[in-house]
Amino acid sequence: MNGSTQVWREELSPTTFLERAAGFLADKVAVVDGQRQFTYAEFASRCRRLQAALVSAGVRPGDRVAAWCTNSHVMLELHQAVPACGAVLVPLNTRLAAAEVDQLLDHSGASLIVATREHAVQAAEAAGRRSIGWVAESSSRDYDEWVAAHEPVEHRWVASEEQLLSINYTSGTTGTPKGVMYHHRGAYLQALAMVHHAGLTAESRYLWTLPMFHCHGWSFTWAVAAAGGMHVCTRSVEPAEVWRLEEAHGVTHLSAAPTVLTMLAEHGRSSPSDRRVHVDTGGAPPTPILLERLDALGLDVTHLYGLTETYGPVAVNVWRSEWDSLPTDRRAALRARQGVANIVSMPLSILDAAGDAVPADGRTPGEIAVRGNTVMAGYFRDEVTTAASMRAGHLLTGDVAVMHPDGYLEIRDRRKDVIISGGENISSVEVERVLDTHPAVVESAVIGVPDDRWGEAPVAVVRLREGCSVEDAELIAFAREHLAGYKVPRLYEYRDLPKTPTGKIQKNLLRDDLRSRRAGERSGES
Repeated sequence: MNGSTQVWREELSPTTFLERAAGFLADKVAVVDGQRQFTYAEFASRCRRLQAALVSAGVRPGDRVAAWCTNSHVMLELHQAVPACGAVLVPLNTRLAAAEVDQLLDHSGASLIVATREHAVQAAEAAGRRSIGWVAESSSRDYDEWVAAHEPVEHRWVASEEQLLSINYTSGTTGTPKGVMYHHRGAYLQALAMVHHAGLTAESRYLWTLPMFHCHGWSFTWAVAAAGGMHVCTRSVEPAEVWRLEEAHGVTHLSAAPTVLTMLAEHGRSSPSDRRVHVDTGGAPPTPILLERLDALGLDVTHLYGLTETYGPVAVNVWRSEWDSLPTDRRAALRARQGVANIVSMPLSILDAAGDAVPADGRTPGEIAVRGNTVMAGYFRDEVTTAASMRAGHLLTGDVAVMHPDGYLEIRDRRKDVIISGGENISSVEVERVLDTHPAVVESAVIGVPDDRWGEAPVAVVRLREGCSVEDAELIAFAREHLAGYKVPRLYEYRDLPKTPTGKIQKNLLRDDLRSRRAGERSGES
């Protein structure tokens, strides 16, 4: 560039938010985790020490660091330090079985595991099986001692905002989890979107009822620091403890699946509060009855929609004040919609089979397609699946929806065979593959049916070998040896499976039959 004037451009990274907050909110409490709390100055110092510890452990740019952590100060620190090293964070779903975690560790090529005390033993065992490093709370390789042993280093600016920040594994809709690649730019922008849509400020106090391992807690792991708010960690979601923390810390915000909100509503709070709490929820639209109960408890719910592939919420059901005066049933219908693109996303599209936009008439269905800065960089080590997920410059979501005349989209059907239970995706194919290995089972089909507590629950329809018999309890125990508990069907039916002329199991017929009979049973009970 000629002359003395230069235009400076910095690479975008969500790790810079903490640096800013530590500069002018040094004495403000940033993190509360049980009996421990850290100011922004202390939090930033710990993250810089952790950054030094990671480098001394041999972590280099591009290396993968697995985080087997509950919602904790440890997980928050890893979200800052690992990307600041230029390394790649691999959050592990804490609900997975050991064999499932092994699969993710091997696929990601993680060279180090960092765990909270709840998973210290499993982390040591998993690291031993592949001869890689590990550190955990309350162990012979104590996390706090490891961090404290290193001097803080200067915050490192990333070389490129498009470099890999993390690999987030889906639940595997085809039975094989896919590693969704995030870059620094997308995480930075998504965090800003959450600040805006949740209305975060320096006075905000965010309660961690959403797993941090899930899309980085929808990027609130960085968004709270961007606003200068307070993280309030809860390592397990128990309704009584959630309400206690909400009251003790003056919580203003939380995010949760409808299942968790149902648990909170069922438990109730010990005393009324004049303080309103902003709640974001996703996975399934909350029912009108649930919304009414939550409103009475001081919780204002906003419905979001997104995928792991979109850094979490890509759509927000932005509420309009003129809707407040509408009848209750109409307001409930409006709240159930998935909404409009978040502030950093490009407009959402509903495409037909030819790739053309469907009319915005609220009736014509198509597939939700997204594009923009908060769409994944692709699936890790899977170019074929990455290419298959795209059409005309859009990411295809697999969700069927309609577009209303006011620009709000509404899902009409889910990915046909994915079961969403408690906000977690369950691959029916994955569960079937396990059941089909039982000696008494010829084949199986796993279907999702409505469940009052979990939204959906998996039911297995099984065809047994001739002359064989098996008890439900035996299949449950068998499946639990290979799958996380939430994936294991609790209900079983034993019969032949309907098939097409080409031999494909007709899950649609099974699904309709199961749901119809369960609906009849419920009406009979009432």
